[in-house]
Amino acid sequence: VQLVESGGGSVQAGGSLRLSCAASGYTYSTYCMGWFRQAAGKEREGVATIDSNGITNYADSVKGRFTISSDNAKNTLYLQLNSLKPEDTALYYCAAEPLFSRCGSAWYEGERYRYWGQGTQVTVS
Repeated sequence: VQLVESGGGSVQAGGSLRLSCAASGYTYSTYCMGWFRQAAGKEREGVATIDSNGITNYADSVKGRFTISSDNAKNTLYLQLNSLKPEDTALYYCAAEPLFSRCGSAWYEGERYRYWGQGTQVTVS
């Protein structure tokens, strides 16, 4: 399984971006996939997840501003980022765990995900 993120960039506060994560070699029918981010000097944190049951989870800091979605036909995960703030600046990673049909209450624990992308930078000024 390979995950490749795209869509990052530099925007002004209040702007929007849409991140994409293209999955290849993914032959599983179930999934828990999500976005994590890591700002300079900070620990990685969970941003949002979606599972094969369509259940989504969001960090409190992004609720109402970010939307996660998936296009199963295209094997692509998306993250729409609206009303961006400087504190959203980070390297955003896509992650996937095919053995889970539900992400569950521990969705934010990065150790649970087997596959990771290389990250895409989001900078908000």
